[in-house]
Amino acid sequence: DGRHPPGPGPPGLTGGAMANGILIIDKPQDWTSMDVCAKLRGIFHERRIGHAGTLDPMATGVLPVFVGRATRAVEFAESGDKEYIALLRPGIVTDTQDTSGAVLEERPAAVTPGELEAVLPRFRGPIQQVPPMYSAIKIQGKKLYELARKGREVERPPRPITIHSLTVEDVLGPDRFLIRVRCSKGPYVRSLCHDIGQALGCGGTMFSLRRTMAAGFSLEQALPLERVLSHSEPHSLLLPVDTYFQDRPPLTLPPALEKKVRNGMAFPLPGTAEGEYRVYGEDGGFLALSQVRQGVLTTVKSFYEVT
Repeated sequence: DGRHPPGPGPPGLTGGAMANGILIIDKPQDWTSMDVCAKLRGIFHERRIGHAGTLDPMATGVLPVFVGRATRAVEFAESGDKEYIALLRPGIVTDTQDTSGAVLEERPAAVTPGELEAVLPRFRGPIQQVPPMYSAIKIQGKKLYELARKGREVERPPRPITIHSLTVEDVLGPDRFLIRVRCSKGPYVRSLCHDIGQALGCGGTMFSLRRTMAAGFSLEQALPLERVLSHSEPHSLLLPVDTYFQDRPPLTLPPALEKKVRNGMAFPLPGTAEGEYRVYGEDGGFLALSQVRQGVLTTVKSFYEVT
């Protein structure tokens, strides 16, 4: 549709062909990430569908969805950096740390931009974050949100996370701030809003969340779910899976070596610099993400369709 970057591999499949590729969805509010995947399984008639990074139902924005053989790339994509824009409301504390929960505290909070800016440095870089009770993290075999729904609260050990950048994007009023967060895998942005509120001395709650980047894909590349569901040729919207590995150089192999890759063999490739490569056959088909170490090419993850 013109908004997706081209990839050097084969184009998205069309018609009734087998579905393989990546779809960047702009997740609508009130849908879970798994709701989106379930709906797309019906559209593509493909059970192998996964996503790179869960978004809470209240959140919107970039949800990379991997279809068919492309699901083999999820393990790489879900560990990548992410970026969000959140609406922080100082002065309100809820049990879920966002507007989906019950209000525990509410107090007047005329926070100035300067006061907010003054506390942000302590949340940048490598920090420790206590995960919220309303999360899917397991403690002693029980998911925290299951305990929370029963009114129980348990000790949660803090986890190391990294906030690469944290800035005030816009000031909407004395109790409304848009903040932009770029982070590693793992942080809960609602917990970040809660903790910033604690640092301000008045509490804080996340009122909205929009993910603007995940797995290297941006909002500009994201498609509204409704557009995909109503599209007459949804296969044509799929990005080739090698799009995700664009930062690795391409390597095209002759048929004899392609056969070795397809057979899972490692083999010498003298004169090739060490590092990871996108490996293609002579026909342009994407075969694998591979690496060269000490002159030998080995497969990191294969992506050719197994017949």
